[in-house]
Amino acid sequence: MDKKGEKIRVGIIYSAESILFLLAATLLGMGFREIGFTETNVVLLYILAVFITASLTRGYLWGILSSVAATLTFNYFFTKPYHSLQFYDAGYMVTFAVMTVVALVTSALTSREKENAKKALERERQTQALYLLTSHLTEAKELSDAAETAVSVISDLLDCRAACLCYDETGEPEKTFLQRTEEGKLVRRRLENGEEVKKRLENLRDPFYAGEEFYDWPVYGGEGILGVVRIPGEKAEAFEETQKIFLHSMLECVALAMDRILAVRKQVRSRQQIQQERYRGNLLRAISHDLRTPLSGIMGTSEMIMDMSKKEDPRFDLAEGIHKDAIWLHSLVENILSLTRLQEGRMVIKKQPEAVEEIVGGAIAQMAGRSPGREIQVEVPEEVLMVPMDARLIMQVLINLLDNGVKHTPPEAEIKITVKKDLAGENAVFCVADRGEGIAPEDLPNIFQTFYTSRIKPVDAQKGIGLGLTICESIVSQHGGRMEAGNRTDGPGAEFRFTLPLTDTCPVDKETEETDGTIS
Repeated sequence: MDKKGEKIRVGIIYSAESILFLLAATLLGMGFREIGFTETNVVLLYILAVFITASLTRGYLWGILSSVAATLTFNYFFTKPYHSLQFYDAGYMVTFAVMTVVALVTSALTSREKENAKKALERERQTQALYLLTSHLTEAKELSDAAETAVSVISDLLDCRAACLCYDETGEPEKTFLQRTEEGKLVRRRLENGEEVKKRLENLRDPFYAGEEFYDWPVYGGEGILGVVRIPGEKAEAFEETQKIFLHSMLECVALAMDRILAVRKQVRSRQQIQQERYRGNLLRAISHDLRTPLSGIMGTSEMIMDMSKKEDPRFDLAEGIHKDAIWLHSLVENILSLTRLQEGRMVIKKQPEAVEEIVGGAIAQMAGRSPGREIQVEVPEEVLMVPMDARLIMQVLINLLDNGVKHTPPEAEIKITVKKDLAGENAVFCVADRGEGIAPEDLPNIFQTFYTSRIKPVDAQKGIGLGLTICESIVSQHGGRMEAGNRTDGPGAEFRFTLPLTDTCPVDKETEETDGTIS
């Protein structure tokens, strides 16, 4: 039956009830008159009829109509002249007025108490329903579990075939949504217009979107939309305001549950990543320590063979190749050890004012041993520039940057170190520039990431596993500075810049374990 037909049916029932109670009051009143009761007792009978009518009907309308009808009926049957709406005694005017007012007040109070009782019962029902929903949602382990619970509970409480569409972790609607069928089963239906649903909900200003087939209520979480609860249009259109408020309360419970599930996922992933990093660090550290001793022996033996052989001897070339590879592998081992110390926070920063000329000179001296004959240009301020730093670590940063430049720059091309103050005079700016092939644009955002190596390499590029720049950036950051990479503007080549504060503002952990050896 449609809404209009239902209203007509209810109106007929309420009319019949009102007439029945007034008729009963009239018959009883006539009986009271025959046995000598006063008209006051008859008035009370009509007030009782109005009270019963107001108790059994919904709203104020039928109580008001019954009050007026009771006054007119009393006048018609119990005041002279009988069976007429006229009256001879002017005092009846007061009687009619008081009777009408009392009947109206009685009707209004009864209807209000009935409405309050109904609201209290509805609130209790909603509270129990929210408790039931929350208790089921606490058991949900996945978003799909929360969606199933939401669909089942909302369908039962609002008497509709609700549906739920979840968003994935990338913020995109899933390809299917869950819906309750007329038989009470939960089925998956394919979502045909996912992008359209996403766009219209992102720009939604109302609590819900009224579509042709569904009304969509977004489920908002802490980081945006987590899902959509869908109600068939014909049901949603008939919702009263209290039902919409109740649905909103249920959606908040669903959102809290989905937020909790996503937070647990993040915690699990975070713990897994921490464990993986710990296992990887322990493995790398163990391997590196085990490789140190044999590498030192290989380096010493190959160097001894080179000293014992002439340059034209094939054994000299073989020993020289072994020596270079051993140096590279030793540098790799030291880089791995340094990286694990940095990641575990065991790197000690011992700052004291140092002259940049000495630091740059020390780095160039070490590079002379690694790359004999390689010319490195230096440009430093004429006045002595003192910078708070850990000399050993900053020297190693310069060595790593110079070594990187040597690998990518032809032997005849220049490599240059520049040190100066910034315009504000608050930082010392170090720059190492080469004349290599430069940095590919797609590599720039990731160049300081651990184990990142360029996807584009020239044929003669030397091997590397992407640790040196990561370590440099970490050391500079622990000094309170910043590091950046880019390409030269005056020709081919790359340049790496880092800043160090001229005032010591970076806190140092004095209780951390001191690193052993040199970082490479």
